[in-house]
Amino acid sequence: MKVVSVRSPGGLDNLEILDREAPGEPGPGEMRVRIHASSLNFHDYLVANGSIKTEDGRIPMSDGAGVVEALGEGVDEFAVGDHVVSTFFPDWLDGRARVGNFRRTPGDGIDGYAREQVVARPQCFTRAPEGYGHPQAATLTTAGLTAWRALVVNGGLKAGETVLTLGTGGVSIFALQFAKAMGASVISTSSSDEKIERLKGLGADHTINYKSEPEWGKRVLELTDGHGADHVIEVGGPGTLPQSINAVRIGGHISLIGVLTGAAGEVPTAKLMAKQARLQGLIVGSRADQQDMVRALEVTGIEPVVDRCFGFDDIADAFRFEEAGRHFGKICLEF
Repeated sequence: MKVVSVRSPGGLDNLEILDREAPGEPGPGEMRVRIHASSLNFHDYLVANGSIKTEDGRIPMSDGAGVVEALGEGVDEFAVGDHVVSTFFPDWLDGRARVGNFRRTPGDGIDGYAREQVVARPQCFTRAPEGYGHPQAATLTTAGLTAWRALVVNGGLKAGETVLTLGTGGVSIFALQFAKAMGASVISTSSSDEKIERLKGLGADHTINYKSEPEWGKRVLELTDGHGADHVIEVGGPGTLPQSINAVRIGGHISLIGVLTGAAGEVPTAKLMAKQARLQGLIVGSRADQQDMVRALEVTGIEPVVDRCFGFDDIADAFRFEEAGRHFGKICLEF
């Protein structure tokens, strides 16, 4: 079978496509899955380019979707032929957050899904939404579940509330789709007028070009009659957090998800205190959260936004496309 290997010291030019022996029959409590798609996340990019140091030869990619090929003794949750999608934290099954690192995350601490077959425990997967193609399903592991947890699990989103999303990456697009499906109003930002038109097409009630309006937090207050957004999907980190604090309502909820502008920086603590807002960091979610999200996707009919699919051998080009930042929604590998 084909696999991708991240060779030390990392870098997109050091991604190797290798032929390895396919896994055999699954043992008791295991199943074999034929992987057909993965989707790119910023975390995967940092592993691939060497910014996150992993074991030499690591198989990257946290997200994987495919079909169950064989079942070991004692596995009754799935059947051969079921379409499944991987979980980000295979050992976090339910309940409160239990993981604060990536030691057991596929594509980082353990081998990921840039390979054609894998033998794993059933808890490493959930079923995929009915009718989804494999690339669509592969977007759910990281981006979809992060947005779901931010708004629904942690945020307790209610119809009539206002959600602010930043940019047009996978998490932000999913947050827009979930919010609209649940009856919320959405304000979305982008630096591209072309992307802003696409955000409107997905149902964004208001849009802001943050290049022409760098004080976009003030603009959010104007659009909400001075109240501010109930929920902020904060994917930028230190470079955008001050504006997000300006934009959030008193007592609102900011989900700190990304570090696209850096891993550390100053926080306007006095303003955050005055807003009495909840600033909550999060990393994806549990298997039970993912199962709840899959049911919601089937009920609402939401379809993930996939910008472009690349072939297995073109994984380096896929990451370069992500690096350029011109995509809208998710980038996928299909194999």
